[in-house]
Formats: sequence, C-alpha cells, structure tokens
Amino acid sequence: MSFISKIFGKKKKSFKATCDISNEPIEKGFGYLLTTSEVVKSRKFWDNIMTEPETMSYTISHFKNQDNTATQMRSMIFDKHSTVDKPWMVSDSYIHLFDVDKSKARHMANDWWENEGNFEPANSGAALSTLDDKEYQNIKQYAIMEAGRERVA
Repeated sequence: MSFISKIFGKKKKSFKATCDISNEPIEKGFGYLLTTSEVVKSRKFWDNIMTEPETMSYTISHFKNQDNTATQMRSMIFDKHSTVDKPWMVSDSYIHLFDVDKSKARHMANDWWENEGNFEPANSGAALSTLDDKEYQNIKQYAIMEAGRERVA
C-alpha cells in the first residue's frame, strides 16, 4: 500500500458490540455469549424485563387490574425475546441474571469476538426450537403470568 493510499484510503471500522439486554457498550474481549434458551430460562431475566420502566405499566395492570390487554402485551414481550435466533451478548452488569457456566460463556464470547460476531454456539436459535415443549411452556407461563409479581404486590 502506498503512502498516499494509507493516508486517504478507507479505514476498516473496528468491530463493536453492545449488551443485548441493556444496549451498553461492551469492550472487545469482554462480555458473555448466551443462547436464547439460556436467556429465557432465567426467572431473574423475566423479572427484570417485566419490571423495566417501559414494561412496568403492563405488569401493574396485569396484576392489579387483571387487564387482558396488559397480559397480551406481556405475551408479546415474551415472544419478542424468545424468538431471537442469534446468540445474545451479555455484559458483566447483567450476567448475574443467568445460571450459566460463566467461564464457558466468556470463552464463547471470545470466539464471537475473534470472528467479529460470526460465531454461534451449539443450541443457538429461537427457544421454541431448542427447548422441549414442556420446558418452553413452563417458561412462557412464568414470564407472562408471574414475572415481576413481587415488585407489584
């Protein structure tokens, strides 16, 4: 590459990542890579999601008013998260929500970083296609009908 092209040539953008839960930036070499199944199996995750400022009004209406519209919105929130077919990059701030092997998740994140996001661990894909039906239905039931109850009661 000539001196002129080095100065005026296009520079490759550096690969960046954000936490798929909080959108906070994650520095290269950090974070944890989880499958959608690992994410949705966490009750702590659902308690967190259903009590975020954007969703809290649905949670309050669901529990205090038995509002069908609010329950339908919670179902849509569940569907949005459970149908993600790519792996989730999770920051250090949110990994405590998940009961996973953190060293394995960090190792997979390193593979993900090395491949600039083009790495998918085994069992990746939407939760419905990677979990057995009974487990999926139990998770769905909790997420829609129970998550966040303690914050409202």
